[in-house]
Amino acid sequence: MHIGCPKEIKPQEFRVGMTPNAAQEAVNHGHAVTIETGAGIGAGFSDADYIAAGAAIADTAAEIFTAADMIVKVKEPQAVERKMLREGQVLFTYLHLAADMDQTRDLMESGATCIAYETVTDDRGGLPLLAPMSEVAGRLAPQVGAWTLQKANGGRGVLMGGVPGVSPARVAVIGGGVVGTQAAKVAAGMGADVTVLDRSLPRLRYLDDVFGGQFKTSYASAGNTIELAREADMIIGAVLIPGAAAPKLISRAQLSELNPGAALVDVAIDQGGCFETSRATTHQDPVYEVDGIMHYCVANMPGAVARTSTIALGNATMPFMIALADKGWRQACEDDAHLLNGLNVHAGKLTYAAVGTALEIDVLSPSAALKS
Repeated sequence: MHIGCPKEIKPQEFRVGMTPNAAQEAVNHGHAVTIETGAGIGAGFSDADYIAAGAAIADTAAEIFTAADMIVKVKEPQAVERKMLREGQVLFTYLHLAADMDQTRDLMESGATCIAYETVTDDRGGLPLLAPMSEVAGRLAPQVGAWTLQKANGGRGVLMGGVPGVSPARVAVIGGGVVGTQAAKVAAGMGADVTVLDRSLPRLRYLDDVFGGQFKTSYASAGNTIELAREADMIIGAVLIPGAAAPKLISRAQLSELNPGAALVDVAIDQGGCFETSRATTHQDPVYEVDGIMHYCVANMPGAVARTSTIALGNATMPFMIALADKGWRQACEDDAHLLNGLNVHAGKLTYAAVGTALEIDVLSPSAALKS
């Protein structure tokens, strides 16, 4: 198979879809790999690194989209990239379609087979290709939230760890999954007073057993959520419903109940965000204010630490990429039900139920798509 990796063109996105190690692995399996020139620079990988791994270098993305059987990326294809996709081509990347009707329509019209990192599953019910970036985003959230809290940036002027005689910042983390756990660990490590909210009692028990000395837990009822939000200096939105739009947990009307200058960090913004007033921002212009509340809603937070993120993502995606290349997408998905769960679009049809529900589009079952 000919595998192509273009340079990411989403604003302030420095990651790359394939590391030199992943390229070498694919070449060792007998596949051809082409990387767009400069694609790895933001993550610290030169064209020479890829050439040493056995890959070829293309001058333009158009060359890659024209020649490759499978396109491997990080972020969802931008409009100009979607126009270059073709029928029968495989796209393997993050998609986050539930909040993106335009992208969904374009992918369906392309006729390509699109497999989304964020809906591939594992035996434990986890999302192994989302988890590495969730870990990165979770650990970044308190850092960027602390920056947002600084008075010069519009925040309350509160120091995360306080000082002797002055209380630390109060942080509410909504969602106790991978993002929320990592965010809570880092925020607590910075000295903040942290509470994690979740609706799963088994998850709360686990967090309390393992991290009881570091942060507190609370059941995420609507009443508890707004009560803790009223007291918080920082609220981190870390709720995920796989493949679906994020639920809105704090409404615009409720912003007036929050502390002026409080920081909302919405890690769920790729799925539409979990605050009603959230809208996607970039690393170049990350923060905006609504009714006196500061919002940090960067849609590609892990791109800020591109080298760490690229290596972590490459470690997770490489076995699946090799399976797709070795077997072809149909056989690979037939052999691995978890990879089949990643199938979101095929031959003009939407194949992921939660996206269909969010966008009100009819869905073809993945098993039926295998036979189409």
